[in-house]
Amino acid sequence: MPNEPDPTASQPRAIHQFVAGFSNGDAISNEARVLRQAFRDWGFRSEIYCETKHILPELRKDAFDISCYAPDPTDIVLLHLSIGCALNEHFKHLDCRKALLYHNVTPPEYFRVINPQIAAQLAEGREQVAALAGSAAVNMADSGYNAAELEALGYRDVHVLPLVLDLDKLASPPDRRVTRQFKDGTTNILFVGRCVANKCIEDLLSALAVYTRTVDHRVRLIHVGSHAGSEPYYAFLLARCRELGIDNVHLAGSANQAQLNAYYGCADIFLSMSEHEGFCIPLIEAMVHNLPVVAYAAAAIPETLDGAGILVYEKDFGLIAETMSRLVHDDALRAAVLEGQQARLNRFRSRDLVGELRHCLEPLLST
Repeated sequence: MPNEPDPTASQPRAIHQFVAGFSNGDAISNEARVLRQAFRDWGFRSEIYCETKHILPELRKDAFDISCYAPDPTDIVLLHLSIGCALNEHFKHLDCRKALLYHNVTPPEYFRVINPQIAAQLAEGREQVAALAGSAAVNMADSGYNAAELEALGYRDVHVLPLVLDLDKLASPPDRRVTRQFKDGTTNILFVGRCVANKCIEDLLSALAVYTRTVDHRVRLIHVGSHAGSEPYYAFLLARCRELGIDNVHLAGSANQAQLNAYYGCADIFLSMSEHEGFCIPLIEAMVHNLPVVAYAAAAIPETLDGAGILVYEKDFGLIAETMSRLVHDDALRAAVLEGQQARLNRFRSRDLVGELRHCLEPLLST
C-alpha cells in the first residue's frame, strides 16, 4: 500500500534570519536574538546566519556563516536589510519563502570622507534595496519613515513593525565604577549612538559649549558609542573640542550593558542632534530610564518619540542650551516631559510586537 501523503509536508519547519553583522550591543543583532527565541517558542527551528568575517569572534557559536545554510523550499528566511553586502544578493536568489525587514541604509554621503569603504558599502546597499523589490513575499520596515522609502522604490504592502526590543535588560544592575565616576553633582548630558557623522556629534559639542558659557560650567557631555571605522571623525571631534575650548567631554567608546545602564542612570538629559535615524532605539532606552529627551526633528525621530520629549526644528544652540537648562531647573517642566515620555513608553510596551510579526508572516506560515 503506498504511503499516504504528509498533509504537513508544505508547512514551514524553520524560520531563519540573515543579518549583515552580528555583535554585542548592536540593535539589529539584539533584535535577531529576540526574534530567534520567539520563532523557537512558536515551534520552529531557527538560526541566525551572517558572513563569518562580520560575526564577532566570541559569538561564532551563536551565529553561523551563510555557507552553512542549506535552504529547504519550505523554510522561511527573514533578511534584516541595513547595508550593502553579499548576503543580500544571496537572499535574492534563495529558493524558499522570503521576508524582508528594512532598517534603513544610511546615506553614503556621511561616510565618504571618514570611511570611503563604508561609504561604498552603503552606496551598494542603497542599490541592493532597490534591486530587492519584489524578491520577498512579505516586506516590513521598522518605522513609517523606512516604509516610505521602500514604497518609493516599488515595494508593495509594506508592514510597519517597530523594533522588537528586550527592554528588561535595561533594568539590570548598573556598573558601580561608572556610577561613582559620573554621579558627582555635575549636570550630565548624554548621547548614545555610534561615533559617525550622521549622528552630528559636533553639534552636541556646540550645544555643550553654549551651555557651559551661558548657563553653568558644571556640566559634562557623555557620548557612548564605538568609533571603530570612524577614526578620522573621532579625531575631528577632539580637534573641535580644542577649538571650542571645552574639556568637559567624555567620549566613552563602546560600553557593555551594565556600563550603559550606569551612564543612563547618571544622566540628567538625553540630547540627540542626529540627522539620520531609521528608528533610534536610545530614545526608547532613555524613556525607560526616565531621562528627558531633547532631539533634533530629523528622519524617524519624531515618529519614534510619538509626541514625547522635546523636539527642536533648528540647530539654534542658544535655544537648545536654554531648553536643557529649563529641564534641569524647572521641576514642573521636567515632570511634564517625563509624564509624556512614560505615556509614549506605555504605548510602545502595550503592543504585542511578536504577535504583530506573526500576523505579518502569516501568508508564509499558512501555505
